[in-house]
Order: sequence, then structure tokens, then C-alpha cells
Amino acid sequence: MFIKDNSIHSVINYFEEKLCETFSNREIKLIARSFISKRLGWDSSDFISRKGEKVSESDLLFFREKINELLIGVPFQYVLGETFFYNILLKTDKRALIPRPETEELVDWIISAHKEEQGLRILDIGTGSGCIPLAIKSVLSSAKVTGLDVDTEAMSLAKENATSLKLDVEFLQHDILSYEGLIKEWDIIVSNPPYIPVKEKSQMAKHVLEYEPELALFTTDKNPLVFYEKIADFAVEKLNKNGWLYFEIHESNADGVIRILKNRRFKELTVRKDLQGKDRMIRCKR
Repeated sequence: MFIKDNSIHSVINYFEEKLCETFSNREIKLIARSFISKRLGWDSSDFISRKGEKVSESDLLFFREKINELLIGVPFQYVLGETFFYNILLKTDKRALIPRPETEELVDWIISAHKEEQGLRILDIGTGSGCIPLAIKSVLSSAKVTGLDVDTEAMSLAKENATSLKLDVEFLQHDILSYEGLIKEWDIIVSNPPYIPVKEKSQMAKHVLEYEPELALFTTDKNPLVFYEKIADFAVEKLNKNGWLYFEIHESNADGVIRILKNRRFKELTVRKDLQGKDRMIRCKR
């Protein structure tokens, strides 16, 4: 076999040997532990108490297959098939974008600002994997939460995540660029819409371009803020009085999005930086 014995120690060494030119030592340790935990059902204590155990030939083939996927550039979260987001475990695959840490910061802002309120009606536009509405619902249990997306595949993934998490979130397939027919009103609308101009494709990481859905990433070069305009128009009609609109933004778009919101007479505009010190989130009041 390609590993001299079947020990966990040798499996971890195999991950290090194969991935050392692609990932840092810290990343390799995380990757190895993640795949071992998923395959064997281990938790962190097992790596101490069961470190002398051996794995089967089938397990070894599983680990080699996953390493090979990583080596051709498939994102780690897609290879693993899951990722943690704001303390919930989400199924993750090519049907939707991989949830980002910056989006966790947006979710935390919403939850922190509204944790004392009951029965809120909350809409997430461009929901993808469902990470935003599911994370919010996991904490704000009394809220009536809806996720909306135009993509059929993303909708199916979001519904699967809601089922596995046993969270009561409604998912609707709809194009926010033509939102007629959405008759409900909400207390909070949140969105992390596509905001990368097509012309910036050449600056994107190869693994993002090859494996993550373009529909969720890119907007037009002619009007990169078209989704912000449409969602702001929608919010003018569909947000309750004194309702809140939250956006995740590209770091260079804060001024443009603020201008859109001011033109529609939103109040109490606030820009918040992410943990990297970049303008990343905007909140305003109807």
C-alpha cells in the first residue's frame, strides 16, 4: 500500500508529504484532522486517546482520494463537503459559494443588534447555501426567516441544510431584479449580493473561478452596483417602517452604496469594517 503501515501517525505524515508544497503546516494539520474526524467519527480527544489505532485499506483510499482532489485545486470545504459557519455545520458543495468569515461578521452584527426583539420577519436575498438565514434562525428562534435565491441548485442546497439542522426557514426561488409578486413585508432585509465586476476575473484565485458558481460572484462591468440598486428599491417598498437593511459590500464600493441609499432616503447609515480593517458592511434604516 502507499502508506507503510495503517497507523494514524502515518496517515498524518502522508497528508504532510503530499500537501507540503500547497498548504502551510498549520493548514495541513487542520486538513488531516478534519478528514480523519469525518471518516472515523472522531472528536479532538480521540487524537490523544486513540492515536495508536490503525485504519482500514478503504480508509486509506478515502484519504488518498481527498488529497488528490485538493492537489488539483478543489477548495477544501468542497472536498470535505461541509463547513462551520457561525456555530452551525453546513453542507457545502459546488451548488453555492463557500460561506466566508466576513459574512459571519455581518450575521453577528444583525444578531447583536436585534437579539432582544421577538417575532421579527427577516429576508435574506441571494441566500446561496442558506448560511445567513440559518445562522440567524439558530439564535433568533422567534424570528420568521426567509431566504431567496434565483438559482435552483442553490435553493436545493439551502433546503437540505435547513432539514439537517432542523431549522424552520422558508426558501423561495425568485429573481430580485424582477421582484414583482413578492407581497410580504419584512422588518430586516439582508443581502450579500454579487459585487465583483466581470473585468476583475483575471484577479481572482484559480480555485474560485474553476469551482465556485459565477452567478453568485459576478455582476456587470457596466453597472457593478445593480443588485444594490434593485435591493434598495425593493426595500423601499417592502421594509416595514423603521425596518433595517443590511448589506455586505466590496471594500471599494462603500461610497457608491451609500449614495444609492441616500438617494432613496434611508436613514442612520453606518459602514462597518471587517476584521481585516476593510469596509465590508453597511446598515441603514427605512
